[in-house]
Amino acid sequence: MRILPPDQIVLDHVAARETAIVGRAVDWANVSSGSRNASGLAHVLALLEAEARRLPAEVVRIPTQASTSVGDDGAVRTEAHADALKITARPDAPIQVVLTGHYDTVFPAESPFQSVSTRPDGALNGPGIADMKGGISVLLAALEAFETHPDRERVGWTVLLSPDEEIGSPASAPLLAELGARGHVGMTYEPALADGTLAGARKGSGNYHLIVTGKAAHAGRAFHEGANAVAGAAIIAARLHALNGQREGVTVNVARISGGGALNVVADNAVVRFNVRVPDAQSSAWIAETVRGIAAEPPFPGLTLDLHGDMTRAPKPMDASQTALFEAVRETGALLGQPIAWKPSGGVCEGNNLHAAGLPNIDTLGVLGGDIHSDQEFAWPASFVARAQLSALILCKIASGEIDALKLKSLRLETM
Repeated sequence: MRILPPDQIVLDHVAARETAIVGRAVDWANVSSGSRNASGLAHVLALLEAEARRLPAEVVRIPTQASTSVGDDGAVRTEAHADALKITARPDAPIQVVLTGHYDTVFPAESPFQSVSTRPDGALNGPGIADMKGGISVLLAALEAFETHPDRERVGWTVLLSPDEEIGSPASAPLLAELGARGHVGMTYEPALADGTLAGARKGSGNYHLIVTGKAAHAGRAFHEGANAVAGAAIIAARLHALNGQREGVTVNVARISGGGALNVVADNAVVRFNVRVPDAQSSAWIAETVRGIAAEPPFPGLTLDLHGDMTRAPKPMDASQTALFEAVRETGALLGQPIAWKPSGGVCEGNNLHAAGLPNIDTLGVLGGDIHSDQEFAWPASFVARAQLSALILCKIASGEIDALKLKSLRLETM
């Protein structure tokens, strides 16, 4: 592969818009949009929709499905979610590229981490500036530039920007599955590591909430007439923790136990919340069955257990399609003087969903940064143009056939 004159025009288009690419990401990150911050999500969605309408594409809001949540009191509630934004160009083209991102962050409305500042070393520090409002700006910049390429008609593309990735994509998962099944190559904009390293193989993940119901009683007068849900939850938590080390690569994190009340009352409710990570499909099946077994056996009489949740994201191994795609991206990066390396990650993202639906994908094409999910989150401003140029050139090489999207898809289907 080499950079051809039409490719260079695309790359120059990105470089000329550096101020706008960085600036709009800062503007978006200055709007708080935690996954359950309805007003903040609505505000950011409106900003993204306005920006997307600059593209020669159809822009529509897509309703997402409701999900269930378990309160600390054990009550199960239905939870609505914000719309996703879908941007589509040339849906009938022979090659279809799926690009995804999320506009929610982990920071709730009441978080004190509300705005972007510039550190003394030049890095941008702000909520979602790397994860992934910076990534969304890179995504759009790559498409804006690609639309100047003479081979663009060979490639159709669909962007899905979702409101719930940080809570496991319960509302947007069906949309991701549908796009993954129809596309040939996926591009997702989680941040890369600070040195540009990409995530390769990813573990799968599951989120669970186990409701423990007991029987209330006076702790002094009638202690033995009660059944202590908090005590039962503690025993269950210990059983779950003991699963660590039983199967290679499988981890169980007991994240929280809630419930109970006054000190003189035997607790009649508790909720155990835990996350599991697995390296492969066999481990996923094993942990799911094991968790169901624990949830079927109350630790002592008088308790009932009600399990909610499941494996939310399948593992994403480095199969033949992923390996071939990574090599193509590495070659593309080399043309730009960008060394591309990758390593396994225990983290999960929309790339897991897309791969499970049959779509080979690179899922860390966003900006270079770090310390995500903390008030130290940062992104390097210079990486915005560099990463947008990488994505734009990938699209150019897909359009020219130098990256064979049809073959990549075929390789993925062979392993399903």
